[in-house]
Amino acid sequence: MFELKSKSILITGGTGSLGKALTKHILSKHPEIKKLVIFSRDEQKQFQMAQEFPINEFPQIRFFIGDVRDKERLIRAFQHIDYVIHAAAMKHVHIAEYNPDECIKTNIGGAENVVDACLKTKVTRVVALSTDKACAPINLYGATKLTSDKLFIAANNIKGENPIRFSVVRYGNVMGSNGSVIPFFINKKEEGKLPITDPNMTRFNISLQGGVDMVIHALEHAWGGELFVPKIPSYRIMDVANAIGPECEKPVVGIRPGEKVHEEMITPSDSFYTYDLGKYYTILPATHMWKLEDYLAKFKAEKVPSGFSYNSGENSDWETIETLRELIKVHVDSNFIV
Repeated sequence: MFELKSKSILITGGTGSLGKALTKHILSKHPEIKKLVIFSRDEQKQFQMAQEFPINEFPQIRFFIGDVRDKERLIRAFQHIDYVIHAAAMKHVHIAEYNPDECIKTNIGGAENVVDACLKTKVTRVVALSTDKACAPINLYGATKLTSDKLFIAANNIKGENPIRFSVVRYGNVMGSNGSVIPFFINKKEEGKLPITDPNMTRFNISLQGGVDMVIHALEHAWGGELFVPKIPSYRIMDVANAIGPECEKPVVGIRPGEKVHEEMITPSDSFYTYDLGKYYTILPATHMWKLEDYLAKFKAEKVPSGFSYNSGENSDWETIETLRELIKVHVDSNFIV
C-alpha cells in the first residue's frame, strides 16, 4: 500500500464530495500522516466538516480558508506541504454557461495559481482532478477544465530541476456527488415526476471510492504529465430513472445549455498518445522528461489501436437497473427502497 507516513497533504476544494471522501480515506488508511489541510473558501462547509472530523479525534487535520483565485493565499497554505490534490472548481455546466467569467477565474486562473504556488514552495507531487466534459468540450465548463488539464501537464516542462510531478485524473459522473443526477432523482421522486433531459442520454459512472483510488494511484505512480482515465461502466439515464422511480412520470424537458447526449474521455485524436495500463488508460504528454521505453516497461503499458475512442454511448460495460439499485444503496443512500 502507498505509504503517506509523515507526509503533509493539502486538498483544494476539500469540503466537496470527493474532498470529503479523500479525507475519510486518508485518515482511516494512513493515520500516521503528518498533516491534512482542507483548503476551501466556504466557511460554513468547513464548520460542518469539522464536526465530522473533530480535531480531538483527528489531530492531523487542519482547515484553511482560502480561494484558488488568490495566489498569495495559496503560497501561504502550501508551506511545508508535500502533496497537493487540486479538486476546487466551478463544476455546474449550466451555471458556467451563464457566468463564464466566474468559471474562467476559478477553473483556469485558479489552476495557474496552484501551479505557480506549487513551484514556489516545496510541494513534490500534484494531482489535478479533471472531468469527462474536458474531452472534446462543447460547453464552457469543459473548455476551462481542458485548459486546466493542459496547464498542469505542461507544468512538468517548466519545473527545471525541481523534482515536482504534476499529473491529472479524468473520470465520469461521480455517483452521489453534490448536484449529480441520482440524488436529484431521489429527491424528485416524492413529486412523482423525474424530468428527463434526453431519453438517449448516457454517462460514465464512478463511485466516490473509485475517484479516491484514482487520485491515490496518481500520487503513487505518476512520473509527471500523465492524464489517467479509469475503465468504468456507463449508464442510460432512463435506466437510472427506472431504477429510482419506476412508477414516476418521466417528462422529456430537453437538454440544458452545454450538455452532451454522450460523454467522451478519450477521443480518436488522443489515441496516438494513449496506453492501456490494465485498470486505467493513460494519455501521455507529447513532451515528457523521462524515457518512454522505461515508462512502458515499468507499467507494462500497451498502446491502444490508432483511432481508439472511449465514449459513454459506445461502452462495452453497462450498469443495469438492478446494479444501479444496489450501487445506490451502497454509495448514495443505504435506506433506498423502490
